[in-house]
Amino acid sequence: MLATGVSSAMAGRRDRIQQHRGYRITIAIVVGILIGCVCAFVFPNGFFNSGSSLLVNERLSKSNSKVGLASCESSERVKMLKSEFSVVSVKNAELKKQVKELTEKVRLAEQETENARNQVLVLGSQIKAGPFGTVKSLRTNPTVVPDESVNPRLAKLLEKVAVSKEIIVVLANSNVKPMLEVQITSVKRVGIQNYLIVALDDSIVDFCKSKEVAYYKRDPDKAVDMVGKSGGNHAVSRLKFRVLREFLQLGYGVLLSDVDIVFLQNPFGHLYRDSDVESMSDGHDNNTAYGFNHVFDDPSMGWSRSAHTMRIWVFNSGFFYLRPTLPSIDLLDRVADTISKTGEWDQAVFNEQLFYPSHPGYTGLHASKRVMDMYEFMNSKVLFKTVRKNEELKKLKPVIVHLNYHPDKLERMQAVVEFYVDGKQDALDSFPDGSF
Repeated sequence: MLATGVSSAMAGRRDRIQQHRGYRITIAIVVGILIGCVCAFVFPNGFFNSGSSLLVNERLSKSNSKVGLASCESSERVKMLKSEFSVVSVKNAELKKQVKELTEKVRLAEQETENARNQVLVLGSQIKAGPFGTVKSLRTNPTVVPDESVNPRLAKLLEKVAVSKEIIVVLANSNVKPMLEVQITSVKRVGIQNYLIVALDDSIVDFCKSKEVAYYKRDPDKAVDMVGKSGGNHAVSRLKFRVLREFLQLGYGVLLSDVDIVFLQNPFGHLYRDSDVESMSDGHDNNTAYGFNHVFDDPSMGWSRSAHTMRIWVFNSGFFYLRPTLPSIDLLDRVADTISKTGEWDQAVFNEQLFYPSHPGYTGLHASKRVMDMYEFMNSKVLFKTVRKNEELKKLKPVIVHLNYHPDKLERMQAVVEFYVDGKQDALDSFPDGSF
């Protein structure tokens, strides 16, 4: 009975296992059919036919075309970036220029402020006016504080050559060598020690060495060197307003001399030094040299037909003394700047800056001025039209003679030496009054 029961139970279990196995097979078949349906719908042409290959190739082609397109786009992008960089560079240059201009405006504004402060300091404390006839308005501007950092090499040279912080400065190139030789001889004859030649070319350097004369060769400067080496008298004359600035900044009083000048006495014993600018005149008598009241007549005005004007002949820009003051440096800056912009004659600009008063839209130069004695610091018009014809005036010995009015400079310089040094009384007689 027991054996028969066990056998029945085992037979029932086998039947259930076989039944479950049949269910799983059925489910697997159904799932397989469903997957096949899905694949048939998605891939109607099968997995590995030619259509599939075309699709793959098409995708690869598209991929390659995208790479090529990216390469073209990259090249165009580089070109665009270069163009943008060029535009930005131009804008950057413009901005730098604007910054430079603004910086210069700020510097000038600060300089004007400093000038105003210095003028207040010069005026000093308030004082009472004295009795009638005792008040004197004479006032000299203070000298600048020497700044050796401006040009250490020139500073060392001036320490050796200058006397009492004063120096004669002459600009010269090889075009004026014969006249320069006459001048050097006259300087040595008088015994002037503080005489310095600014050599504008190598030929003058060698010439100064041969004559044992102190010289100064400036550091390379294209704007100056081109004119200095090949320029004529007027071109070289314009350079001095740029060159002299450093001398004043170093604290030295400068007596500027052109080459067509003969020295007959030491000029430093005949300066007043009470003004910023002390200059010889182009005038030929008391009125023209020192000024006069000139009446302008306009008959159409009837009762007020006469208008009074003040006139004076110009200062000569070939021989003048500058004290190392702010107005003197301001004068050099103004003249150099105006000449660089307009190309005008340096002597005309020199006098315009000295004499034009302040007026709407313009601030005049606050510089004190003195005219040198026209018989001591003599121009060639005074000599040949007046002095040589007057027995009393012929007895006077000038400090210098400037051959500024005549083109035959060398011959007249030599004649001046013969007349005043060698005592040849007729040395000047053969020359005409003018330049005929």
